Amino acid sequence: MKIAPLALSALVASLMMGCSPANDPASSSEQPQAHSETPELKPGFESRLDIYHPVELTADLSSLSDNQKQMLSVLIDASKLMDKLFWQQAFGGDKQAFLNQLKRDKVRQFADINYGPWDRLKGDEAFLTGYDEKSPGAEFYPKDMTKAEFESADFEGKTSLYSMVRRNDAGELTSISYSDYFNAELTQAAKLLQQAASLADNQAFANYLNLRADALLSDQYRASDMAWMDMKDNPIELVYGPIETYEDQLYGYRAAFESYVLLKDMAWSEKLAKFAQFLPELQQGLPVDEQFKQEMPGSDADLNAYDVIYYAGHSNAGSKTIAINLPNDEQVQLEKGTRRLQLKNAMRAKFDHILVPIADELIDPEQRQNITFNAFFANTMFHEVAHGLGIKNTINDKGTVREALKEHASALEEGKADILGLYMVRQLLEKGEITEGTLEDYYVTFMAGIFRSVRFGASSAHGKANMIRFNFFKDFGAFSRDEKGLYSVNMDKMHQAVDALSEKILTLQGNGDYEGVAKLVKELGVIKPGLQADLDRLSDAEIPVDITFKQGKQVLGLN
Repeated sequence: MKIAPLALSALVASLMMGCSPANDPASSSEQPQAHSETPELKPGFESRLDIYHPVELTADLSSLSDNQKQMLSVLIDASKLMDKLFWQQAFGGDKQAFLNQLKRDKVRQFADINYGPWDRLKGDEAFLTGYDEKSPGAEFYPKDMTKAEFESADFEGKTSLYSMVRRNDAGELTSISYSDYFNAELTQAAKLLQQAASLADNQAFANYLNLRADALLSDQYRASDMAWMDMKDNPIELVYGPIETYEDQLYGYRAAFESYVLLKDMAWSEKLAKFAQFLPELQQGLPVDEQFKQEMPGSDADLNAYDVIYYAGHSNAGSKTIAINLPNDEQVQLEKGTRRLQLKNAMRAKFDHILVPIADELIDPEQRQNITFNAFFANTMFHEVAHGLGIKNTINDKGTVREALKEHASALEEGKADILGLYMVRQLLEKGEITEGTLEDYYVTFMAGIFRSVRFGASSAHGKANMIRFNFFKDFGAFSRDEKGLYSVNMDKMHQAVDALSEKILTLQGNGDYEGVAKLVKELGVIKPGLQADLDRLSDAEIPVDITFKQGKQVLGLN
């Protein structure tokens, strides 16, 4: 049933009202430290308050029907619930009470961007007085739980993506499904998705929204993931629910709530559609032993470009995602492949405001002409495509790669996608399938991109992956640094380094070699003094580290 605008507004308003404290999961979870004094900004963080460049997420909605515009409004309301739930997973306390006690606008805004008192792009250091370091397990696990206790415990849902670990009345570890723990908010979210489905002009999208609503209340997401992969021509896109596990830095088991509301760029998407068909062929050519490339990736995956109009939850915390590769379900990936979403407007903002200024500061002038948006777009795109290459299950019965590598799985997977993305670019250039630019464009732009991502710090899987790659490339001689602190790519040695690092990562993943990955992260996943000095130059030049968004219905002109 379609609801008139006035009735819809009333329904949305009632759904968006908070739960009573008795029913609010956050009220029963472990709270952050209590404060007798108002938190203040710690020394050394004043310069951090301006590291995010503000960008308005606007879009031309003139081609959309009235129903579609109304649906976008509902999807934004639904996204706000994902934002609320992620605050509970990341911080655990009352968001508004926490923000209200911060007297300075810039400090309050910085805390809002970071979803708590920890600087996500500075190793999760506490930037407010009265707060200790962030728990690696965020709010997914009890604060007093040790790794030894967890690993020796035996309880249902121990490694579940969609549950919170808590203590029962006897003090024993147990898991509570998201659908139970966050029932009030997820019930509201499901109703909003169903309402959006009733407004959808595209039947496949409506089906996905209804299945996703069901999944929120059952914790069974595979059917909706399959339906999401079956959508081909919907102009409006929604990525929604508990998805990525980066927030769980203790084990990488628990998924965090997030949302993206997107508009598909049909013209760009048509240009990109051809590349997914090469995945099986590229899989066979990977520079690694045969046993590590026996899984065959799907070749029918979608590769599309979008303008994003709303971020919420995990996707909006700290550094902003510019490309997505989903679903994460290994079974869906093997059966359907994945969808790669390139967020073109966010990507362009990072290129213009961050990557180009970094290149002007750190890249040798003779190679600066090789810094291009097409190369940045392609490197980012093929990073996401490359998630489909390699191996998802270990070759020695250690389970999936994610299960075997635990908290290191995300960083290594991001490193794999980056390096195999470069491998794909090289192969497709040689085949003549990529016709824009030279390999030097892609390599030099990639090098500048390392400096951009390394600034995300050790707490980010992407940042950690970039540190490993930078140090590996340095040891291989893939780049040089002159006496002025300017970097140049050595093309021949870069070829060799790409193949060598690809083989190393794929072998570690296939063997489920937890100790080997831990050693790699410990030795190379660090910012060494020479690099830190160059990153300090970027800060001195006041080059933003990332972007933050002015977004919402008012920005879009939606009532």
